[in-house]
Amino acid sequence: MYWLFLILAGVFEVGGIINLKLTEGFSKLKPTIFFILFMCLSFFFLSVSLIEIPISIGYGIWTGIGASGSVLLGMFLFKEPKNAKKLVLVAGIIFCIVSLKLIT
Repeated sequence: MYWLFLILAGVFEVGGIINLKLTEGFSKLKPTIFFILFMCLSFFFLSVSLIEIPISIGYGIWTGIGASGSVLLGMFLFKEPKNAKKLVLVAGIIFCIVSLKLIT
């Protein structure tokens, strides 16, 4: 169950970061509210997951989910440049996330 909380924390982090982009410097109310909501949920689920998961593993996985999810959604939602190098590096992050999970 704690791993599910960690995954949810990562997904909410990605949602928060996407909404941070949409706030346009916190000048738009709706995405600002969603940013605050998603980040609060992300930190809540991260804190719950860290009850059982070591912080060295949990924080690394949470950060990796946020980083890789933000890069991928940035490419697809905001038409950021896509190239093979970027995709290989994101695959490396995902590999590291899976590896961290496997060693626990």
